[in-house]
Parts: sequence; structure tokens; C-alpha cells
Amino acid sequence: MKKVSSIGTRKESSLHRTLKFQYAGPGGKTEAAVGEFVADGINKNGEYIEVQTGNFGPLKKKVKEIALNNIVRIIHPVAVSKIIEVYEADGTFLYRRKSPVKGTIWNLFDALIYAPILPLCKNILIELAMVDVTEKRFKDGKGSWRRKRISIRDRELSAWHERILFKNPKDYLCFIPFKKREKFTCALLAKEVGINVWTARKAIYVLTKMKVIKRTGKKGNAWVYTL
Repeated sequence: MKKVSSIGTRKESSLHRTLKFQYAGPGGKTEAAVGEFVADGINKNGEYIEVQTGNFGPLKKKVKEIALNNIVRIIHPVAVSKIIEVYEADGTFLYRRKSPVKGTIWNLFDALIYAPILPLCKNILIELAMVDVTEKRFKDGKGSWRRKRISIRDRELSAWHERILFKNPKDYLCFIPFKKREKFTCALLAKEVGINVWTARKAIYVLTKMKVIKRTGKKGNAWVYTL
């Protein structure tokens, strides 16, 4: 008997677990086996649910296989705001603060850049869950050096904002504020929508791979694009 492939539930965050149960919903179930894989859930309509808090690279094989004969909805949470709680290694609470980083719809490209043609695959839907998150950190000496060895132990959903669903490539036109045949550069896109150039580059890379936009030439040292 073939062993099914699954990501263990022991390491899943509270955020991941909450979304998994909410999207499976009444009449659905979590940890649903399909072929050689195990999806995070399946709702009452027979739609498979896969919650992905990180980038979409690890999902490419699994989701494509499931989507051959089923609809798959990838749920990607974006932290609109984040509260950070810091604890001693023994669990003693120290303090909490609000992170200055605010998530937006453009965070989608942080995940899609590792699987830019996933939205082109039949039966795959991508949904952003715009939420507020509480992140629990512990001073245990095991975390990243960037956080001074403080570990992130868990992330919890603290509030909902909205759900943003992308069904097909046309839905991604919302990221391009230019008219048909209007030319633009990466810098112009960044300026027009109020994002940094690095985010604009990632968006342009993904949207070019998806054939939502195309490269048409150069203006000085900058590539020029159009719908």
C-alpha cells in the first residue's frame, strides 16, 4: 500500500490550524486523503483546502496532482497587522509590542514568485485571508540570529478583515493600474500603487510568467511592459 504524503500536524501553527478548520467548515473534514497526498481539508462541496502560510514552492507537485481531478483552494494568510508577544524560555511573559510591518494584497507575490504559473493550472483557486496575527516569541537561544536567537513558537489568528479570491489570470489585472496598450516600467508601477521597487519587480516577474503582462522593449536601462 502506498504511503500518503502529508505535512505533520505537530508543527502547524495555531493560525494554520484555525484556517484549516474554518475553510473545511460544517459538513467538511480536515486531513483529507486524496491519492498519495493528504490535503489540509475538504469542504462540503468537495473542494480541497490547502493552507499555506509560506511560499508556494513546496505546493507545486502536491496541488497540481490533486487538481487534475478536483478543485483545490489554496489559502494564503496575510498579516494586515501583527502583535508580537515575547516570553522567557520558561514561558514567563515579558512584553508585547505592535510590529511596524503591515501586510497588503501585494504580499501574494512573495509566495507566488516560487510558483509563478500555479494560477494558470486548471482547478486551482488562490485566496488571500487578510487577518491580524499574534506572534509568540521565546528567548530560548534557538531562534534566528536576526532575532537575537529568539524563537517564534506560534502564530495565532486574532481578527479577520476580508477574503480576496483569485479564480483565473484575469483577476490579477487588479494589480496593474494602467490601460490596455499603456506602457509602464517597474519604477512607474511602484510609484503608481505606492509599493517599493523590489515588490514591484516580484509582481512583474510573476505577472509576466502568467502572461497577464508582457515585456515590449526598453526605455533607457528600464524594461517596458504592457497588458
